[in-house]
Amino acid sequence: MLSFGIRLIEPVVALAVVIMCFCSLRGGRRQEKALIVLEDTEDNSTYPVLYWENSIGRSKSSDIRIGDPTVSRDHAVLLRRNDGWFVTDTGSKSGVYVNGEKTEGRCPVGVGDIITCGSTSLALRRAADVGAKQPQKEKKTLPQGFILTCITMYMALLTMQGVINMRKLDIIIPAAAFVGVMWIFYIISRSVFRRRNFELESLALLLSGTGIMLAAAHDMRNGLTQTAALVLGIGIYLFMLWFVEIPDRVMKWNVAISILTLLLLASTLVLGRSLHGAKNWIIIGPVSVQPSEFAKIAYIFVGASTLDVLQTKKSLASFIVVSGISVGLLVLMSDFGTGVIFFVTFLMIAFMRSGDIKTVILAVTAAVLGVLVMLSAKPYIADRFSVWGHVWEYADETGYQQVRSLIYSASGGLFGVGLSDGYLQYLFASENDLVFCLMCEELGCIIALLSAAVIGGMMIYSRGVTTRSRSTFYSIAACTAGGMLVFQSALNIFGVTDILPLTGVTLPFVSYGGTSMAACWGLISFIKAADERTYARHIPKQKKPRQEKAEPDYVEV
Repeated sequence: MLSFGIRLIEPVVALAVVIMCFCSLRGGRRQEKALIVLEDTEDNSTYPVLYWENSIGRSKSSDIRIGDPTVSRDHAVLLRRNDGWFVTDTGSKSGVYVNGEKTEGRCPVGVGDIITCGSTSLALRRAADVGAKQPQKEKKTLPQGFILTCITMYMALLTMQGVINMRKLDIIIPAAAFVGVMWIFYIISRSVFRRRNFELESLALLLSGTGIMLAAAHDMRNGLTQTAALVLGIGIYLFMLWFVEIPDRVMKWNVAISILTLLLLASTLVLGRSLHGAKNWIIIGPVSVQPSEFAKIAYIFVGASTLDVLQTKKSLASFIVVSGISVGLLVLMSDFGTGVIFFVTFLMIAFMRSGDIKTVILAVTAAVLGVLVMLSAKPYIADRFSVWGHVWEYADETGYQQVRSLIYSASGGLFGVGLSDGYLQYLFASENDLVFCLMCEELGCIIALLSAAVIGGMMIYSRGVTTRSRSTFYSIAACTAGGMLVFQSALNIFGVTDILPLTGVTLPFVSYGGTSMAACWGLISFIKAADERTYARHIPKQKKPRQEKAEPDYVEV
């Protein structure tokens, strides 16, 4: 009865954490109000500047659209950095002038300066000076410490359930280690980095803790290994937030990161070992690493770009070349699951960079032709997917894992049979490829579906913060990272349930695997960086407004 009571409370606590986190994320967003205003010097019409990076031109897609026929479709970019505002000519016919002088590269502009595009002259004004409403103060978010207390309670319930079912106290060790790491991470984030919001991290910790307990229930050492991977992932997360703080720094390292992406994949092809049909692991003694997981992070760096670079350099040639080589290397490794993830990520980035659906259609067509050629040359690959949609016909052969997964997951019902008390744990890859069904069986359908909803919610949130992000780099990177997590989750969940072919990819944060855990934390750093509040503390608060420059409007008090 005690175990059943615990299983009833667990999803309630987990659901409360998820609701509090997403409500707090929504309430903490800055409203889209004018940062500054551009005023036409001829007719005094105004153009509110809402974003950190703004395209100026005659095109309908321009953030600041000017109907003057002497203005190019994509004329200039007005962007903000920590040290002020800048304007960049993006290859216009007539050029860009500031106070009558033609600009070259990025040109600083301040309050009162006149920006001339074609025959249109725009004066830079403070929003308050022309009567524009200023951004309202943030709504108070929920106490982050209370949310972590609820996660601690959730972990305690899982631990109690494990102790009751296993009749061992070993599972307390990884659970206590996780809780300790979580609170230390929170304290460092608040005291050292002075970050006010911790909702996204709390959601990732909720998923990570669930995965750690599932691994620990099978083998306590696996739980400790996964906790160590969590520490590594948090380290990568903090480093990434520091590195991407300045988008211009990322752009300087773009070529080096492109080379790193290819080297990570090439090293696996040369040094890797073939495990379960794919040559995607490098094993050194007791340590095994999957470099393609880290290559996902580097690949997003390669594809994302700041708006002034994006507007100036229209060609996607270099990105397409890196993408083609990356997918080709993954095919040679027979890592088709990761190859599909890379290709879908390429489609997302290509569409966001070009805005042209024709580019996406052309890429999909080329991919379909490539798959047909590959299947003709290597028919054994098609045999791997022959069971798709017919697993019950091969219940004792190639469909053995999926059939048992479906049966055992259904037996878990809404609240599960209890941690470590199911039968799916005895199947091969139950903690990684089949972990969604393992959650359904042991923790219940509610927690399994809630975990999937959290990842989907991260994607929705990443889309929501892009309009308020400080750079197009953050917008592209955040949407791409969120889309990658959702697509990878779909491959895992729909693959094990026979809706899609079983590709063997992991469920983010939950599946057992240190490399996957660390890489997932690296991916959500892109989403975190897109939130304008993340770096608000770094914008200096000026005592007196300077007349020559527009003062920042968003500072931490």
